[in-house]
Amino acid sequence: MSSLSHIPSLSLAASIAATLGVYALYTLLKVFYQEYTSPLRNVPGPKSDNWLHGNREAVFKHMIDDQGGLWTERYGRTVRINTFFGFSQLYTTDSKAMQHILSNNYLYQRPPEGRYFLGRVVGPGVLVVEEDVHKKQRKILNPAFGPTQLRALTEIFVEKSRQLRDLWLARAASDGGVARVNVVPEFSTAALDIIGKAGFNYDFRSLGTGSENIRDELHEAFAKIADSQAFTGFFDVLKARFAFLRAILPYTKVDKIINNSQATMRRIGLGLLNESRRNIAEGKSADHVALRDLLSLLVRANMSKDISESQRLSEEDVLAQVPTFLVAGHETYAYSTFFMSSEIDSFTLLPISTAASWALFELATNPKIQTRLRNELLAVDNENPSMDELNALPYLDCVVRETLRAHAPVTLNFRVATRDDVIPLETPYTDRNGTVHETLTIRKGQTTVLPILAVNRDPAIWGPTAHQFIPERWESNVSTSIPGVWSQMLTFIGGPRACIGFRFSIIELKALLFTLVRGLEFELAVPAADIARRQMAIVQQPMVRSDPAGGAQLPILIKSFIQS
Repeated sequence: MSSLSHIPSLSLAASIAATLGVYALYTLLKVFYQEYTSPLRNVPGPKSDNWLHGNREAVFKHMIDDQGGLWTERYGRTVRINTFFGFSQLYTTDSKAMQHILSNNYLYQRPPEGRYFLGRVVGPGVLVVEEDVHKKQRKILNPAFGPTQLRALTEIFVEKSRQLRDLWLARAASDGGVARVNVVPEFSTAALDIIGKAGFNYDFRSLGTGSENIRDELHEAFAKIADSQAFTGFFDVLKARFAFLRAILPYTKVDKIINNSQATMRRIGLGLLNESRRNIAEGKSADHVALRDLLSLLVRANMSKDISESQRLSEEDVLAQVPTFLVAGHETYAYSTFFMSSEIDSFTLLPISTAASWALFELATNPKIQTRLRNELLAVDNENPSMDELNALPYLDCVVRETLRAHAPVTLNFRVATRDDVIPLETPYTDRNGTVHETLTIRKGQTTVLPILAVNRDPAIWGPTAHQFIPERWESNVSTSIPGVWSQMLTFIGGPRACIGFRFSIIELKALLFTLVRGLEFELAVPAADIARRQMAIVQQPMVRSDPAGGAQLPILIKSFIQS
């Protein structure tokens, strides 16, 4: 009798399983039907390199091999490439198409897999949220990244730059006058200190420790997240791809590491948040040293009487900006967040240590450029320049612009269509059947790829010297149709989701170069041909071809500059 009593429950379970199976089959068939009837399949493009991954590896390989424009050259500005199982993606360098995609941020959003992995680390911060929530956060955050606020933060940029300079000077002195330095991790350490102090008034003091093994609690929490990628398994990937499985699949080792680290970050972040509130409550003015950081400026803006209660951010939203600033301003943590999904958005703050590394590569490779820049910087009778003084240096500005054009650290940008759409085109394309199209229809769920570096190095836009580092090109007016938020290039993308911290990144890079180039001389420690690009997630770092196992490397010979 007891065995028979299980029959109804077994029958119910079987019915539920059958229903779910039918639904899953219907969904799968619908996805395949939409894909194989999509107009995008008739767009010219390369064949799949692999039945499973399509052209995904080639997308990044082209960036590493400096062939980002290869598909544009062969197939035109509107190209179909293949992703998993041969599904279609749009790869476009068409200016009107890029403008349309970047401007319609409700229609074209970041891929959900990348948002899932990022959201597990930073919570509901501005890098993760979409639509009205993003608009609301962005409105509160915008004032913190304005010119007035950055003037106050410039002092922090210069101070940390001097610490790095003095560290290298001491190393050169102890090494007989010339030190061989891998500048990539050194710039990463400086970037960590800068974003900690400027982002939320938290001093990691990484430059002062002289050892990567000495970490404070917040640094350690993020380092554990970075290390957790080694344990990522099949269940973690499934959870990222299919939201409904997140409540069903087992709790993984990665989940445990991230949750424990999140608890630490939340506790420290709450302390920083309360300290900012206390300073404001005590009546300290906005130019007070304790209130110059981005978090304090955010708190002040969120407490303003000029905004309604409905426009204010919740405590969780404000708190989420602490790890958001850290992830956005420091590559190591950005990689650990994004390693499972290359289809992610540009960072809110540019990975500045990568940009600084490429700038030193070019200066070390081109002594005439290095000398001309140093002469301009030495003409400034001030070791602690203001933001306005940095911006008034024309050749420094040219070097920074050319670095961010020719070596855009973030090489790709991805967007997923949330509904069917018709994309306008500047340059018509001819499909596989010989029909000419002035627009392109894209289906809901399909991905568009915007190749930032390829556009920044496109000979059709920049001329035959597009792949060369020539700061002087910026001494005349540069005019392009690229829909970027800054300097006629795509480095910081454009539209409502353009990098909110682009001014922050530019001044930070200028402060670093101003301080370092004034006091030091740089020479490559290996032949220039031995330096290649290493793709980490969507960020390109320098590496040594003859030592690929060494990871991100840029060995530079550094010595003190002695003015004759």
